[in-house]
Amino acid sequence: MKLKAAVVLLNFANRSALSRIVDNLRRIFPHEWELLNSDFNAIDFFSPARNQYYSTKILEKILHSYNEKFDKILLVTDHDLYVPVLTFVFGEAQLSGTAAVVSTCRLHQEFYGLPTDDHILLDRLEKEIFHELGHTFGLRHCRDWNCVMHSSSNVDEIDIKPKDFCKTCSKKIQSSAEEKIPSRHVGMESFNVLAFI
Repeated sequence: MKLKAAVVLLNFANRSALSRIVDNLRRIFPHEWELLNSDFNAIDFFSPARNQYYSTKILEKILHSYNEKFDKILLVTDHDLYVPVLTFVFGEAQLSGTAAVVSTCRLHQEFYGLPTDDHILLDRLEKEIFHELGHTFGLRHCRDWNCVMHSSSNVDEIDIKPKDFCKTCSKKIQSSAEEKIPSRHVGMESFNVLAFI
């Protein structure tokens, strides 16, 4: 029996990219992937002082809303995300848990005053999605620059690394997936370890 997973969209405009993203998720992560629109508004997680959304609170919300139905939950948004100790994050995930969130806001070329490039945006988005989902399978940041789990503090570092997992990280994902331990019971009480970039 395949584990169930969801891609939840929150204020996400680039719908044309979704079929490729979901196809690649099915190829890499052995889950039955479903595409959903979010059933909540993120305004409660907005910081007017920062003009950003608090990613940890969004993770709490998606766990509360979808945890009983899915083994993995990935939320994709165009909102700019932050955690209090950092200026911004590209994404955040529950380490060895259920939920991850990825923002496209700073993945757009336009954010840096450059012309629109959908190819670059999609490439960056896939890398960040694979990276954050890797954290949910227990992967920490990898030292190998040729691994998607290598940490990235800016888009140049995202562009340098590949979309692939190194052999060590691939084995860990495979091993974790083969265990098929249901994670639906894991809630915010297991939120003691977070990973973000």
